[in-house]
Amino acid sequence: MKILIPPSEGKSSKNKTSIKFKDTNNKFIGKINDLINQLSKYKSSDLQKIYGVTKEKSIELHNQNLNIFESECSMAIDRYTGVVYNNLNPASLDKRSNEFLNKKILITSAMLGLISPNELIPLYKLKMNVLRLHDYWKLLFTEYLAKEDLIIDLLPEVHRKSYDSKNIFKINFYFEKNGKLISSGHNGKVIKGKYLKYIVENQIDRLDGFKSFNEDGFKWQNNGFIKKI
Repeated sequence: MKILIPPSEGKSSKNKTSIKFKDTNNKFIGKINDLINQLSKYKSSDLQKIYGVTKEKSIELHNQNLNIFESECSMAIDRYTGVVYNNLNPASLDKRSNEFLNKKILITSAMLGLISPNELIPLYKLKMNVLRLHDYWKLLFTEYLAKEDLIIDLLPEVHRKSYDSKNIFKINFYFEKNGKLISSGHNGKVIKGKYLKYIVENQIDRLDGFKSFNEDGFKWQNNGFIKKI
């Protein structure tokens, strides 16, 4: 069983080790190198479309990505600082929960492939929804996950396009308003983080356990966690 979660756009720029990314054992290193080679071919005038920021900032981010093999690393769980990760609050987890976290959770990174929370990663910025990167990774992700008897999918839709499997159980969070379901979207990131914390602290590895979460008004109903508003 694996639990798939996305990376966060927010990342700490602090490096907690002096280990360079080229000296790590990332399992997709060849694919990452090919991606960097592809990125290096883009002109400065193309970069704003890729990074979605000002021209100057786009050039800075692009150079950062092109040089990640020489960049110093932190563990992924320390690097990502978004709402989901803050509410997971990894610093509060005991040893047993951390072991479960690192064994069961995989992060679907558009730049680095499938990474575990305790893997060493550099600072980078690249979204899955640009350059059809979900297609770029799809074959490798699918092959890597093929042996899993169950995949718990907490991914946004664009990340869900990055793999195929017959054994997927998708977790979605919705608000119910006037009898209609509304995707929780960005507002659901807090509860997703709390949900992940619940999973790892309770060592959940059975399908029925993933439906037993009940917090902040969210309860499992039919095909997702729903909160009436």
